[in-house]
Amino acid sequence: MNISRVALLMLISGLISACGGGGNSPDPTPTPSSSSSSVANSSEASSSQNSSSSVAIPTTVSSFIVVDQFGYLPTAEKIAVVRDPHTGYDAAESFTPGATYRLINTDTGEVVHSGTVQTWNGGATHTASGDKVWWFNFSSVTAQGNYVVVDVENNVRSPAFKINAGVYKPVLKHAVRTFFYQRAGTPKQEPYAEAGWTDAASHIGAGQDKNARLYNDTGNAATERDLSGGWYDAGDYNKYTNWHADYLIVLLHTYLENPAVWTDDFNIPESGNGIPDLIDEIKWGFDWLIKMQEDNGSVLSVMGLSHASPPSSATGPSLYGPASTSATLTSASAFAMGSKVLASLGIASLNTYAEDLGNRAEEAWNWANANPNVTFYNNASESGSLGLAAGQQEVDDAGRAAKKLAAAIYLFAATGNTSYRDFVDTQYNAAPIDWVSPWNEPQLTNFLYYASLPDATATVANNIKTNYAAAMNTGENWSAVRNNVDAYRAFLGDSNFTWGSNRTMSRKGTTFYNLLSFDLGEVDETEVRNAALGYINYIHGVNPQAMAYLSNMGSVGAHSSVNEFYHSWFADGSDLWDRVGESEYGPAPGFLVGGPNPSYDWDGNCTSPNPNPGCGAAAPTPPRGQPPMKSYLDFNTSWPLNSWQITENHNDYQVAYIRLLSKFVQ
Repeated sequence: MNISRVALLMLISGLISACGGGGNSPDPTPTPSSSSSSVANSSEASSSQNSSSSVAIPTTVSSFIVVDQFGYLPTAEKIAVVRDPHTGYDAAESFTPGATYRLINTDTGEVVHSGTVQTWNGGATHTASGDKVWWFNFSSVTAQGNYVVVDVENNVRSPAFKINAGVYKPVLKHAVRTFFYQRAGTPKQEPYAEAGWTDAASHIGAGQDKNARLYNDTGNAATERDLSGGWYDAGDYNKYTNWHADYLIVLLHTYLENPAVWTDDFNIPESGNGIPDLIDEIKWGFDWLIKMQEDNGSVLSVMGLSHASPPSSATGPSLYGPASTSATLTSASAFAMGSKVLASLGIASLNTYAEDLGNRAEEAWNWANANPNVTFYNNASESGSLGLAAGQQEVDDAGRAAKKLAAAIYLFAATGNTSYRDFVDTQYNAAPIDWVSPWNEPQLTNFLYYASLPDATATVANNIKTNYAAAMNTGENWSAVRNNVDAYRAFLGDSNFTWGSNRTMSRKGTTFYNLLSFDLGEVDETEVRNAALGYINYIHGVNPQAMAYLSNMGSVGAHSSVNEFYHSWFADGSDLWDRVGESEYGPAPGFLVGGPNPSYDWDGNCTSPNPNPGCGAAAPTPPRGQPPMKSYLDFNTSWPLNSWQITENHNDYQVAYIRLLSKFVQ
């Protein structure tokens, strides 16, 4: 099978399975202290204007003028999107942009840029959003400060935002700190947890994580294991080895690709210990993965935990599934990469730990090599495991082959053993890279990492780099960006909006930035950065919802961020954590939600002869029956409306976003 397609199969399987908080900013009125090519250079129709006197700033924030609600880097492309809905839940609304748009510095009240908006694609309706769109380009403004975009004739404005070299650092900190809130088996107390989101250690009672037992032999004390620690995987508290190990691999790449940003001040319990806090969080993840490895090198597959709000109030037993080949291979990759990265840091306290990870990687490889077809399907009737965790973490034959190839790459990097290199070369040469997309981005990163190693086979490494760069010059990659194919400047393609579309957006941005991260020939660095930033801007508010798809981010400037999302802690109906502005605290800040999903549907029970009363009269619209980008609703209702298809967080979404965002933090 073409190895590039393997990741697509694995991902589809995964999709089917599946530093101050506070509410959204009220964003008070700031006071002073065509053809696609028709929008390619809208600044030509604009002019810079510096005024010595302040001007009135409208009080009304319009949802039809969308911007990155946190802001923009001084040298980045900066384009506000103006939208007029024609299809979807807001089609009855309309907006016609005025003749004059201004960028106003709210610190001084000065108009620093003014001009006209430029029509996107000759006035066509953008199929992904159902909107007609205009662009207002203010990229020429580089002065740091606080700003709004104003439609003069309509007397409305955008949310306030910053232009600042450090604009994304507080956002990144919140995004990374979600892993602290996702930690199992440890207290979340001040000063590390903010006052609204404290909790005692979860899942450490009798019969829970410290005394977990095999799911089908719960009466046998010999199966008892201490499997405490790790992270809740998503809105559920379960722990899945295949996915957990993948998070570690992505976080390790994230560290390597911009190590300077990873300081020791993210306000987690390990802060101030002289080790970058991202490395501390990675080590927390490895501590659990180590516990999942058996003495023979195999790695247990999955854990099912009980659920309650807050997590510490969950009292049910913790059960685990047996070892599998796929879990063992994914763990081998993570152990090997962790060994190499931690050993390279020059931190004496990590050297022995790194050596142990390396040993574990080889033990896992050896077991998987001797046991290539051991599978375990959790939450499945055929294995008698119904109710054990939720999402299906097992993969098919092609998935295991892809995992073995990845393990060989990271083991070669860690050990230098040429037998691993030979395996990689043989497998790659049989199915070289022939496409680049967000669906196979994780596997492409594995290949690019191999190609970056000094002792990789030169011909294979060169082929990987050359083919990647060539595959970027296609209609869905550079051509889409250079021809302004997407009205919201984050081209994905209508059919690629699925469960977890915000992860897909993040990975799509990374496919561009990989050109810089892995030094893939002569590229225009500014063009690459702007292409990747379009996907960050989308997540931060340049979308039809005019919403930052991160939870509870008002304290760092968001005018409209996620108010509620599916999570067992921040549950529907909770007086403390349900919804920003209605419950006392709302959910903790910084969680990336799944995002628009046009395949959303309510549970089949709702169309049965005896539907649950929670169904209501009809499926919620939105998200149902909308253009792809509008297939979203800010809700957290559980069964039978199943909001997890839209708003559930997932550590896989989080690491993809963190990896991309961190490229733009200084």
